[in-house]
Amino acid sequence: MQLISKAKIWAKSLKRDIVALWLAARDPRVPWHAKAVAGVVAAYALSPIDLIPDFIPVLGYLDDLLIVPLGILLAIRLVPADVMAALRTEAARRIERPSGRGGLIFVLAVWLVCIIFLALTLRKRV
Repeated sequence: MQLISKAKIWAKSLKRDIVALWLAARDPRVPWHAKAVAGVVAAYALSPIDLIPDFIPVLGYLDDLLIVPLGILLAIRLVPADVMAALRTEAARRIERPSGRGGLIFVLAVWLVCIIFLALTLRKRV
């Protein structure tokens, strides 16, 4: 039972950190390179689309178990510690209240930009 409670605590902190990174991507106190990494990691973690689809045995969950947590750790290290602490507090507050459509719009916008960029790149090569 103790393992399950530790896993629940870890999952809640992971969720809080993803929201904090989404906030960091828009915070003026965060350096531009940390904003870029935080934005990409948060968008990928919140996106329903995976780099490796979950239906692929073993590898499908690799991104969920390794890539996302490692990306979160990297992004957190790039954000100044005092700013990250404030963003974690704000993220915990926001998680407690009902969410809006802003996150969904952000994720869809990131994927739309990626698709357009890919289409333009492929169009130039054809």
